[in-house]
Amino acid sequence: MSETRYTDQHEWVRLEGDNATVGITKFAAEKLGDVVYVELPAKGKAVKVGAEAAVVESVKAASEVYAPVGGEVTGANEALTTEPSKVNDDPEGAGWFFQIKLSDTGEFAKLMDAAAYAEFTKSP
Repeated sequence: MSETRYTDQHEWVRLEGDNATVGITKFAAEKLGDVVYVELPAKGKAVKVGAEAAVVESVKAASEVYAPVGGEVTGANEALTTEPSKVNDDPEGAGWFFQIKLSDTGEFAKLMDAAAYAEFTKSP
């Protein structure tokens, strides 16, 4: 069974065992506007929680995508290099960015659940 958690930087992470899939939230995708370019991390790259892991560029701005958890990148959504619009079309599904093998599953527990994230995005 998978569980999804969220960061205050608008990334989501879906955990299945000690492997996780990471992307940006629908809220973030809507704020960015039309995504035109995505830079993904290389397989095998070690990332620390809160560190820059990917880049997303839209017609409005360029933004970093931070690692919500630490570990080793095990894969990336290469489809985004030719179809970055998948981020806008399905940000919490087909528009995922990368997968990671967690080094500490305790980091996942510290993130917001769906209800807390919904409340977080309501504030000004």
